[in-house]
Amino acid sequence: MLIGELSERTGVSSRMLRYYEAQGLLVAGRGPNGYRDFGEEAVVTVAQTRALLHAGLSTEVIRSVLPCARGEEPEIRWCAELRGVLNGELAEMDERIDALQRSRGTLAGLLESS
Repeated sequence: MLIGELSERTGVSSRMLRYYEAQGLLVAGRGPNGYRDFGEEAVVTVAQTRALLHAGLSTEVIRSVLPCARGEEPEIRWCAELRGVLNGELAEMDERIDALQRSRGTLAGLLESS
């Protein structure tokens, strides 16, 4: 299917689909006319990518997770080392949340004192 059809079926812009392809998240063949030609599996791959982005993962991490993802949700088949990668991502998120909570506390304190 052409990129426009994939865009319509997934609700993701053509520009974003090209970005996913550039990041190695999506693979397209090329037709004789040079146009991208996506297989049917691309619809599920886009859904998986969107779900993993929504979970806060970077495209770099998603590239390592996608081979282990099954279904649109996605359900993760625990490939070697994947649990360690995702535990590391979770720890980094927790650190960012802690830093934001400290910053919020500081800002709230400034507002209370004024």
